Amino acid sequence: MKDMQSTHRQDQSFETHLLGINAKTAPYMAARSWSGGRRRILGKGAMESYTYHVMSRTCGGEVFFDDVEKEALRRVLWRLADFSGVRLVTYCIMGNHFHALVEVPKRELWLERFAGPAGEERLFDHLRVLYSKAYVDCLRTEIADLRKLGLEALAQMKLGTIKKRFCDLSVYMKEVKERFSRWFNKRRERKGTLWMERYKSVMVEGKGEPLHTMAAYIDLNPVRAGLVVDPKDYRWCGYAEATSGIRRAQRGLSKITGTKVDGWEKGGAEAYRSLLFSSGGEIKDAQNVNVVRLGVTADAARKVLREKGKLSTMELVRLRVRYFSDGLVLGSREFVESIFTENRGQFGPKRKTGARKIGEADAALYSLRQLRVNALD
Repeated sequence: MKDMQSTHRQDQSFETHLLGINAKTAPYMAARSWSGGRRRILGKGAMESYTYHVMSRTCGGEVFFDDVEKEALRRVLWRLADFSGVRLVTYCIMGNHFHALVEVPKRELWLERFAGPAGEERLFDHLRVLYSKAYVDCLRTEIADLRKLGLEALAQMKLGTIKKRFCDLSVYMKEVKERFSRWFNKRRERKGTLWMERYKSVMVEGKGEPLHTMAAYIDLNPVRAGLVVDPKDYRWCGYAEATSGIRRAQRGLSKITGTKVDGWEKGGAEAYRSLLFSSGGEIKDAQNVNVVRLGVTADAARKVLREKGKLSTMELVRLRVRYFSDGLVLGSREFVESIFTENRGQFGPKRKTGARKIGEADAALYSLRQLRVNALD
């Protein structure tokens, strides 16, 4: 009972501090396409959606978030995902950085929900995810006034500016970081840049082992950092949120296991936990007392590599793997080659093929970059 009361008091304290982050605000400026010099690979083909691992770190890694700030960033990630039309598959918020696995649908397909005679009104309703009723009513009036003046083209231009913010990975990340930064700086009474650089991104094949591996890598961040033994005990990751009963987190991880959208209790939870611990996690007997098989530690995984051995993907994620943050694309040979072909202009004429085998893995896992220095830690 005391633990429950303590948790309730903590949640009430969180809500007091998070009033600003929960507030609905005015629009942001449109995001620019400048990449800050970082090569970025985006889906250009016929697939209905593309999945990305995105990551961003605070300046020099020197600004650390407390529990309230982690909670604030968690809420921003979810709210902007709901608004932007992207799916937050899973995520993990650490002390000085965050990871997210984000599925981005084709904008043209996603915008079909706003088509037809009632489509514009559905668009205004959708804006309420992020904006106040007063702001949306003001926008509705402004569009109506433009039409009364015979300025339909200008009205459509204004609506088009809003629609361009949907289903765009760069816009999503920019608005997440800006919204959180404003709140964070006000709370800390600080000024200046919070984030070290523009976010990193790696396109991930949206099915099979590449997707399983990347999701597990993200949810196991607090385990690798030594904060918890089991990721379900770390409040600010997608797996912990799913195990606590939050439906949207469960729906995200259902994509990983290939189960039905709302099938978490019908096999999805067990399937994903099996992916997290299929290799590398200890197994206990039926009474959950005696250890039948010891877990694979990071040190044990490094020993395998020193002896020129190979790691399974679930052993691989016990280490820090730069391919998962700097490899540009992760997937099967066929997938990486197809993305290379779509983005051929970003590579020099001497480059003949795209896929590069991740040599430390015993699975057929490929990257678009070959990392020769400190690929694993």
